[in-house]
Amino acid sequence: MPTNSISNPKYKDSVFRMLFNNKKELLSLYNAINGSNHDNPDDITINTIGDSTFLKVKNDVSFIFNYELNVFEHQSTPCPNMPLRDLFYVAKLLKKITQEDDLYSSKPVKIPTPKFYVFYNGTEPLPDEKIYCLSEQFEKQTDTPDIELTVTVLNINEGNNLKLMEACNTLKSYSIFVALVRKYIKEIPKDTDDKEEEIKAAINHAIQDCIDQNILKAFFEMHRGEVRDMTYWDYNEELHNKTIATEATEKAALEMIRLARSGNIPDHKIRDSIENLGLNSDTIDELFAQVDSENATLVP
Repeated sequence: MPTNSISNPKYKDSVFRMLFNNKKELLSLYNAINGSNHDNPDDITINTIGDSTFLKVKNDVSFIFNYELNVFEHQSTPCPNMPLRDLFYVAKLLKKITQEDDLYSSKPVKIPTPKFYVFYNGTEPLPDEKIYCLSEQFEKQTDTPDIELTVTVLNINEGNNLKLMEACNTLKSYSIFVALVRKYIKEIPKDTDDKEEEIKAAINHAIQDCIDQNILKAFFEMHRGEVRDMTYWDYNEELHNKTIATEATEKAALEMIRLARSGNIPDHKIRDSIENLGLNSDTIDELFAQVDSENATLVP
């Protein structure tokens, strides 16, 4: 696979999607989540949304099974907007499912029960399970919303949701692979000249470790190049999202310092507030120095 595919923002697949976009693995994951023991993957109908012009809607994996419409997403950053995104997903899926039904009939049109899951493996700490609700995004809160959609976020980082991991070996193996990638990337010296090649080498190291330990061995042997490129792209995307979040936090902190200075609020009080945003002391010192420099240029 050409190297330039790594940095292509339209690169749409992921290792998670590759692993679970087949009926056998989906059934294993479904059983693990629900504590069931269904054994016929042919009963699954995969209806994953691909590229679309409808609000650019697409999802990782969706399928119908046991009268349920399951929508699975993989995320490396927390996203409280998932209920709204899933609302778009399920609307498109249900429109396709019911396209031959008469929605103006006096008889109710039956639809599979929607269920929404996010499999999270980012570096920001999250509990084993977290629930996002669409009603939490409403500007006007109400005790009885006319529409609700809940998304269950499952933390699949190594060491989390142990019962779920033991019930689905592929999910557990994927978790181990991600942990190895992060371990080897973390070991890269900060003064490395060619960071891109070092990251690729770290990913290859993790892949080889998994092959040697018989962890998804056949999968990695067959898709080594694709997995390396996908994982590199996922890493860059996660790093990009963190950078954007950090920049937004620093911008907010700067405004807090400016307002505090204009209101003669003591530095130690505003510093305490900024530390709660998660910025380290060195960064906070730099922000104070920046504001001091700005104020110095304003003095006649």
